[in-house]
Amino acid sequence: MSRFFTTGSDSESESSVSGDELVAKPVGGNYSKPILLSEDEEDTKRVVRSAKDKRFEELTNLIKTIRNAMKIRDVTKCLEEFELLGKAYGKAKSIVDKEGVPRFYVRILADLEDYLNELWEDKEGKKKMNKNSKALSTLRQKIRKYNRDYETHIANYKQNPEQSDEDEEKKSRDSEGSTSSSSEEEEDEDGVSAAAFLKKKDAGGESRSRYLKKMEAEEEESEESDEEEDWGSSDSDTDSESDEDEGKYTSLASKFLKKDEDKKGGEKKREEKAKKKHDRKSRKYEEEEEDNEGGEWEKVKGGGPLVKPKMFAKGTEINHAVVVKKLNEILQARGKKGTDRAAQIELLQLLVSIANENGLGVALEVKIKFNIIASLYDYNPNLATYMKPEMWQKCLGCIEELLDILFAHPEIFIGENIVEESENLANPEQPYRVRGCILTLVERMDEEFTKIMQNTDPHSQEYVDHLKDEGRVCGIIARLQRYLQEKGTTEELCRVYLRRVLHTYYKFDYRAHRRGAGAEERAPAPAPAAAAEEEEEEEDSAALMERLCKYVYAKDRTDRIRTCAILCHIYHHALHSRWYQARDLMLMSHLQDNIQHADPPVQILYNRTMVQLGICAFREGLIKDAHNALLDIQSSGRAKELLGQGLLLRSLQERNPEQEKVEKRRQVPFHMHVNLELLECVYLVAAMLLEIPYMAAHEFDARRRMISKQFHHQLRVGERQPLLGPPESMREHVVAASKAMKMGDWRTCHRFVVNEKMNGKVWDLFPEADKVRAMLVRKIQEESLRTYLFTYSSVYDSISMEILADMFELDLPTVHSIISKMIINEELMASLDQPTQTVMMHRTEPTAQQNLALQLAEKLGNLVENNERVFDHKQGSYGGYFRDQKDGYRKGDGGYLRRGGYRQQERGSNY
Repeated sequence: MSRFFTTGSDSESESSVSGDELVAKPVGGNYSKPILLSEDEEDTKRVVRSAKDKRFEELTNLIKTIRNAMKIRDVTKCLEEFELLGKAYGKAKSIVDKEGVPRFYVRILADLEDYLNELWEDKEGKKKMNKNSKALSTLRQKIRKYNRDYETHIANYKQNPEQSDEDEEKKSRDSEGSTSSSSEEEEDEDGVSAAAFLKKKDAGGESRSRYLKKMEAEEEESEESDEEEDWGSSDSDTDSESDEDEGKYTSLASKFLKKDEDKKGGEKKREEKAKKKHDRKSRKYEEEEEDNEGGEWEKVKGGGPLVKPKMFAKGTEINHAVVVKKLNEILQARGKKGTDRAAQIELLQLLVSIANENGLGVALEVKIKFNIIASLYDYNPNLATYMKPEMWQKCLGCIEELLDILFAHPEIFIGENIVEESENLANPEQPYRVRGCILTLVERMDEEFTKIMQNTDPHSQEYVDHLKDEGRVCGIIARLQRYLQEKGTTEELCRVYLRRVLHTYYKFDYRAHRRGAGAEERAPAPAPAAAAEEEEEEEDSAALMERLCKYVYAKDRTDRIRTCAILCHIYHHALHSRWYQARDLMLMSHLQDNIQHADPPVQILYNRTMVQLGICAFREGLIKDAHNALLDIQSSGRAKELLGQGLLLRSLQERNPEQEKVEKRRQVPFHMHVNLELLECVYLVAAMLLEIPYMAAHEFDARRRMISKQFHHQLRVGERQPLLGPPESMREHVVAASKAMKMGDWRTCHRFVVNEKMNGKVWDLFPEADKVRAMLVRKIQEESLRTYLFTYSSVYDSISMEILADMFELDLPTVHSIISKMIINEELMASLDQPTQTVMMHRTEPTAQQNLALQLAEKLGNLVENNERVFDHKQGSYGGYFRDQKDGYRKGDGGYLRRGGYRQQERGSNY
């Protein structure tokens, strides 16, 4: 029976009261007896609570759930409970308006926002959050938006977070006049009020997170409260007290009236508990201070200690099947999200060592090493990123070890067409068969090397250090070439030959150059053991390129490899001043006819080859051929971009970031660049030697065309200068030299073109600089002579060739040859008098009637041409006479001379 009943049976009174005591029956009639309740309601307390208590209890329960979710990093649960908290707070809006925003609500808003910011800044932790990552971003946005309405409250809380809530507690207790004493007892037993539900201590210590410490403090407080309260004794006390009270009250209503004694007892109880709590806190602070006295906080790496997983269980027999199974287990994690790639590489290396310790054979070692190299390539998931130096060195070492094994064990057969089921890794009686392609690994290694060079600052020592690795790369390719010559197919040989060619074609062979010039001293004879290796090293690059490229020409079935080999071969010929071989190979290949259909890297190689061909023609003194080869590249104004040596700023606006990344991957490494200033200087000097005599010959020709627009542009820029000082840049030197040549002053022209400044910038960069300078002097003398005769022929009746030879410091036969060519080509109206070595000028000035007739003829020609253009425009096609001024100078030239570097006119493409 319930202890609330005032009367009971004899058995109940006997069990609750001792034998000597008598229970006094209350005065009153039958109405004083309580109404019997159902069995379910027998032991329940009837508590009368205010609306404020109900609402605040609902809020505190939700806040407690959020705190628990924060401890276990369950952001999804936090999001759900936060939405419920917002709805519950909306229901309590009327009470909040009357009482003010409760401090525990402000505290959870501030703590939750700071907690989410900590999670957001933890990049490593965010990667490990699968479903919670989306909830994190959603909750973070909601809490930031929600907290805008409580910025003042949150700021006040953060300024004084340890302020006690006693005032709020007292305020809430004073407003509870109608609340029953049982609810007070319940609060006292729990030791928690609605306002002070989530009060926590803020422990010191800079290295630990503020919020994690709060959570630890909460856990400890809950544990301590559980230890303090002896539930069994309190129950027995209340039972006995209630039985004693039954005799004191005459009615049920009088029992529940509040007494002053109860208030005093509750306050005394709370004070004692508060004192105990304060003592516990002070003891804890003292312990922490003692711990901290030992030394400073030590920063540890996030997460637990890294424990390497055991490869095999203890007592497992290590055989081929077990190792292959473990290898497949490791490889199954490859490419999955959250896989530690570095740990995967370490596991594979550990597996190799285990296989070697147990003597499982070289075939299994080869298979695992194939996968190690593939894992090294997969370490960077993004194509744009390049290998780290330590990974790159590890990759080179693994490939060299793999080649050592393959050379030491020629019985191992490897191929990408071998099915894994048909592999033979364990049976030594049959040939070992391993699935894998060493050529693909080496090609990827070469691409990674190019990527490293592209992404390294070319003016730093790091670039030089990386460039030293090219010797190892070339050595690996040469060893692979020897291996495939014995066991490879024709297609594989063509691919490895192309890799060898691509690392050879742009390098000038100084040893062969000195040997050809007879300047190399004789070296002592090598030892017989090293004779075979040195024989290939001593092979000239020209002979090597000839041998490799001819094999590719004969055996290759893909157009791309053959095209690249031809272009590299032409480049190498041109680099070593073998002009006629390079020109003939270019004309016979007919690459200029369909290069626009090739992929961009091949087009870049074609442009580089054309530029090198033009520079070679210039070194050989073939000015016209040099100008024609360089014309299209230089006239475009995009030489840097067309040669793959950088992107122009103005064209960056025409492409999106994705296209820009693709363009950067096509760039040529810095050590393979063609000097752009040298290229422009060669082009401008060649244009000067062609254009100045032509301008002098057609000075009064109204229909004079331009040979080089870029050269004319530089002349106009020079003429616009208000003050003409001494030339400084390379262009200013060429413009000043052009003006001197126009006047027939070859010495001044020579001083502007060949001087210390120009030598340092341009001419000393050629392998045979003195030979180039001598050629330049001779060409300047000859073209200055032609210009002089064109300009001043109308002044002379006759002029001695000996005087011309002394004036331009040329020998007499050369002067005779130049004048004879001019007379034959009808450029100079004169005749030679052999006995006196004199040039007799012929007066061919037209009369007034002839001038009028010429002007009339020219105007009629213009009229006919305009009529034909209008007529053709109406018909829709240009079928008739149409003058192309640009190609007039090159009319009649065949082959590549009609085309320079490829320039695609479409705006969308950069090549």
